This record gives sequence, structure tokens and C-alpha cells, in this order.
Amino acid sequence: MTNKNFLDRARLTACIADEEAKFVTLHPKSKDAALRAGGSLIGGVPMPWMKRWPGAFPISVTHARGAKFVDLDGHEYVDFCLGDTGSMTGHAVEEINSAITAQLSRGSTVMLPSVDSTWVGEELSRRFGLPKWQFSVSATDANRFVLRLSRHLTNRSKVLVHDWCYHGTVDETLVVADANGQTISRYGAIGPQVHPSLTTRVVPYNDLEALDKQLSFGDVACMLIEPALTNIGIVLPEPGYLSGVRELTRKHDVILIVDETHTICAGAGGATKLWNLEPDMLVIGKTIGGGIPVAAYGMSQALAERAEASLSNHDVDVSGLGGTLSGSVLAMAAVRATLSNALLPEQFEKTIRLATRWAEGVEKSILKYDLDWSVQQLGCRAEYWFCPAPKNGAQAAAGVDPDLENFMHLWALNRGILLTPFHNMALLSPFHTESDIDTHTQIFDTALAALFS
Repeated sequence: MTNKNFLDRARLTACIADEEAKFVTLHPKSKDAALRAGGSLIGGVPMPWMKRWPGAFPISVTHARGAKFVDLDGHEYVDFCLGDTGSMTGHAVEEINSAITAQLSRGSTVMLPSVDSTWVGEELSRRFGLPKWQFSVSATDANRFVLRLSRHLTNRSKVLVHDWCYHGTVDETLVVADANGQTISRYGAIGPQVHPSLTTRVVPYNDLEALDKQLSFGDVACMLIEPALTNIGIVLPEPGYLSGVRELTRKHDVILIVDETHTICAGAGGATKLWNLEPDMLVIGKTIGGGIPVAAYGMSQALAERAEASLSNHDVDVSGLGGTLSGSVLAMAAVRATLSNALLPEQFEKTIRLATRWAEGVEKSILKYDLDWSVQQLGCRAEYWFCPAPKNGAQAAAGVDPDLENFMHLWALNRGILLTPFHNMALLSPFHTESDIDTHTQIFDTALAALFS
């Protein structure tokens, strides 16, 4: 048995070195591809954060289907990342691909509506309970739009978010609280337009007293939340917290916006349906397009009527909402096919059961080695921590161990398992099997044996 608080860092360093060497040996073609990419791409990758994958260079993918993908060197992987929710439906789902291909043959964008957009609006209303919808290219854009609308409708200047939240690359939300509870830029955020304290108030997750205090200033237009934090890792609400958030936002006449982009893992209607939330606005992105960039934002009838009054004049095209590819006929066909064939209740029954099996397998090994680690699960998403389960974002951030995380990811990757980057997280699709879960459990257990036996 191990001491709960002991990790031999020298042993960890040696294990990382061994896995790095193994990674390079296993991926000569990906190495060559990465070297070539360095000649034309900043950092040698399409997006800067791709440098944070484990290994000396990112592996290059050739194709993906269902719950697996293959890299340039011919290695097959069980994918527990699934595009960080973008492919939560599974990769290359036949029904979705067929609908996208058919629409491409009829045209992809014409700046005019299609009947698919009406179908999608009606289906989103049925799932989430909000009657009126609009579309964007990404959840980041959708979050920008609802913040802009909220400021306009309330004539208040500030927004409020949780400490260590993530809502895409939205300036107002790339923030944390400092030691005195004051708003500052999140570490790593570059080039903010203004100091974020001018735009944003921040409160710890699961802290209603702090929320009431920040709302009492009377300058907050809206509160934008994930019902459970996911991008600093899974942090779940304590009993009564979300109902308290709803009560306080109503007390202070503040618009409550729920971002379900990741918490859709809770079920077909997301955490909103599961926990009977009553948001004024809601944002959902990524997964509803089955791989096509798209997002949607909905709102209550009362807010929609007020918004429509402001969006019916000659200058609506410069309102700050929209984009020429927002609500394209291709995106609407993709969403209709996705919501018709995926993210269905019976599929969530399977994927949540698989996530529970994944979490139980990990927890068994944690207990076996007497580690002070923990496991959290939200629907078909599960994650392990190198600490007791955190109650807010700051605790979650404090529990991160970059070297240990790098080792765990690299160990898994070298043995055919891809976890979600920046977290020790797995997302389950209908295409995963119990065998996939058990493979991860075995690999996880051998990683702990390498460190603690």
C-alpha cells in the first residue's frame, strides 16, 4: 500500500522519459509530418493548444469511425476524447454523413432559411424548454451574442461568471478571481481589450453568499454558467446550489444563461432537463452538428419578444449578431440529422452506463493503491483527479499536477487510448464497448503499478 500523499518524483520523471522515448519510436511518420508542418504552421499545428497533447509532437490522424481512429503510422486508438464533445455522437456516423453529403450536392450556403432550420428550432424547444432560437458557427460566437443581447436588454454593463469557467474564446469570460476575489485575466489569456474587471464579475462555484454579494451591486446584466464546471475538470453542484442561483438571479433581475455545450453529456436535454433548470437563455454547440461547425442559442418568450423589437430595423445587419455562415443550409441539415439519429435518450442510457463502468474501474485501482485521488461523473463523461473531489474551480486548478497528468496521458496513448487533453477525462459514445472500457481500466492500473508498486 502507498502513502496517500507520496509520489516519488524521481521515479515519475524516469517513467515519463521512458514513455517519451517509446512514443517517438512508435510514431516516425507523425514525427516527419510534424517537422514538415513546422515550415508553414505557427508552432507546427493548426491551433496553438494542439501542442499540449502528450508526446514530443502531435500524432497525425488519417481516419476515424465510431469510437476509434487511426494515425499516420497505422496505430488504432480507442477515442475517449471525441473532439472534446464535437464528436460525442461518434465519428463518421452514417446517417449524419449521408444527410451532409446530400445537402452539399444541393448547396451549402445561400444566406436564406430552409425548412430544416424550423425543424431544428422546434426540436431544440422540445429538448430544452425555451421557445425561440437563433444559430451561430460556434458556441463561442453564441456566447458572445447572448452576452451582447443581455447588455442591450438590461442596460447593464457587466456579466458574471464562475471562477475558472470556460465559455470559449469570449473576452469577458477568460477570467479568474485573484486572492482578494477581484476579477483578473485568466492565466494564459492574451491581449484583452480592456481590464476584465471593467466587464466581468467573478464568483466561486457553489458559493451562493458570494453570488448574492456580487449581484447586489446592480450592474450585472446576466450570469453565464455551465450547470457543472467541465473545462477545469468536472465540478458538480452541491445540493441546492443551482436552485439558489436561479432564485438570486431573479431577485436581482439578472438574465440567467446556461451553457450546455459540454454538459449535454448529462442527457438528451442536458443538465437543464436533468436538473429541472429554468434558464432565460441557453447555448448549445459542437456536438449538435455531428462534426459540422454550428451552435444555437435559445431564449424565453419574453426575452425573444424584446429582442425581436430591437432586431427588426434597417441596420440589423450591423447589430453585432450573426455571420454569413450562421444558420447555413448545410449546418441546419447537419443538426437535423444529428438530433434525429444521435443524442437520443436510449443512446444516453448506454453511454452513461459505460461511463459508470469507466469510473468504477478507475476507482477500483485508486483504492487498490490507497491513493488520495477521486473520480467524478456527469452523465456519459467521467474523470479522475489527483486529489479529493473539488468543490469549485480554484480547488480544481490547485489539484492539477502537470507532470503526473502528462505521464498518465502518455502511458495511455502509447497503449492505444486517447483521453481528453488538459483533463484526465473520458467521454463515451454509443460506439464504445465494455471491452473498450475494460482496456482502459487495465492500462490505468498498469500505469499506477509503474508509479507506486
